[in-house]
Amino acid sequence: MARKFTAEEKAAAKAALKDAEGEKAVLGAIAKMSAPDRKIAERIHAIVRRVAPELTPRTWYGMPAYSKNEKVVCFFRDAGKFKERYATFGFNDKANLDAGSMWPTSYALTKLTKADEKKIGDLVAQAVSG
Repeated sequence: MARKFTAEEKAAAKAALKDAEGEKAVLGAIAKMSAPDRKIAERIHAIVRRVAPELTPRTWYGMPAYSKNEKVVCFFRDAGKFKERYATFGFNDKANLDAGSMWPTSYALTKLTKADEKKIGDLVAQAVSG
């Protein structure tokens, strides 16, 4: 006789499938970027996945993005997306980054240093806190 799955098991399986599909889409979007932006995007992807595993990878307007409860928290936009001179890593209003009445929501990136990686990790951790 076939075992029936609980609602929790079904939800977990659905979430795992969605995560795997999103991971594939994000890696596909990153693969299409120019080499310098691809290198930055790959490192950011690794940071976000390590620091905030609860975020679901997905593409958002063709860009790598990471969501919580179906809402995009942060995203990476390569310079080639809109023919800009730099890539950006940004946060949407669902990110818990509020600091007084004004705070940055995106950062220009021309390269990624170890200090930059730490700052991004700290920002992502703060964004998903609370």
